[in-house]
Amino acid sequence: MNNKNNYLGPLLIIGVLFFVMGFVTWVNGTLITFFKKAFGLDNTSSYLVTFAFFISYTVMAIPSSMVLKKTGFKNGMSLGLLIMALGTLIFIPAAEMASYALFLVGLFTIGIGLTLLQTASNPYVTILGPRDSAAQRISIMGIANKSAGIISQVVIGSLLLSGVAATDPIEELDKVTVPYLILTAILIGLALLIRMSKGMVEVSEEEEEKPTTGLTEPVVEKTSVFQFPNLVLGVIALFCYVGVEVIAGDTIINYGVSLGFPEEEARLFGTYTLAGMMFGYLLGIVLIPKYVSQQAYLIFCSVLGIVVTIAAIFSTGFTSVLCIAILGFANAVIWPALWPLALSGLGKFTKIASAFLVMGISGGAILPLVYGGLADSIGSTQQAYWLMVPLYLFMLYFGFIGHKKKSW
Repeated sequence: MNNKNNYLGPLLIIGVLFFVMGFVTWVNGTLITFFKKAFGLDNTSSYLVTFAFFISYTVMAIPSSMVLKKTGFKNGMSLGLLIMALGTLIFIPAAEMASYALFLVGLFTIGIGLTLLQTASNPYVTILGPRDSAAQRISIMGIANKSAGIISQVVIGSLLLSGVAATDPIEELDKVTVPYLILTAILIGLALLIRMSKGMVEVSEEEEEKPTTGLTEPVVEKTSVFQFPNLVLGVIALFCYVGVEVIAGDTIINYGVSLGFPEEEARLFGTYTLAGMMFGYLLGIVLIPKYVSQQAYLIFCSVLGIVVTIAAIFSTGFTSVLCIAILGFANAVIWPALWPLALSGLGKFTKIASAFLVMGISGGAILPLVYGGLADSIGSTQQAYWLMVPLYLFMLYFGFIGHKKKSW
């Protein structure tokens, strides 16, 4: 971008996109509980919701990078929104047919659109200004994302989880029809808005190759993204991070129900996690990079995650639920801190590197499924949270050592 001081307009548009991404992502916690009840699923089967949604990031990340090379960031975002609209539209016949498999296809399709949107929007935000304040800008995007998540869980949760469940599964599933038709219309409208917007300035490959700060020296001799240890380790750290983020946000409603809380009360537990994340993002905006570096905040959040997870395992009742919610605060700034550290010095490899990082989001597909399997096998949704401790430990390693590695 020729003048990086003029990025407030594009950031506002990207903020709207992050709001939309948050709305369709964080409603999954509500859908898990809703489908579990409507279809009579066990824990493992219910978490196929997150698997179908997030596994698309692994399948489509590299193809999304190829698409962006043809379309550019702006048109890629518009295309991503249209694919998401197709996915939300699939919910309508899925409800009429009472088909859990078709709902999963819809979620997978939404995930494909989100993959393209994430692959375009995250590096766009990172490049759109000084690299050392990238975490601050992504934190602002995170506030938009999580505020949408709170709204989606309150609104969709009140529609799907409130009141007496219908005895007929098809009648119960019909509850998704109106909200997902509205969501489809909104996604199509946003796709057209992005396509026609003159505020979204395209970033050229040449500009991506230029270092934006003095954090690292430009690396010109490397020929592959796999020659950047900070990227490879960053992908693994992101896999771990998205896993713990989704587990904390999407299992808490089921966890509350398993502890004996009424569904009417437990449906709001996910909003506590998202509120914690929003507070963490706000704190990150204030502290990064003026008072605390991106990597220092990453280390702090990883340590806090370990401590609070163990506290959740050894406490009882609402205290334990509250600890899972506090993980939202612990997780908040890990995502915005990981991206710039992992992309540091990538230059012309930024788009393909971003695609690999997006593949790391598949942690949200696999790790909640592992959590559900553990919960079923050991008979405890609480003890299954031990899964998160080694994940936080790897993020701690990346914050201390991994991001500094410039060669193998």
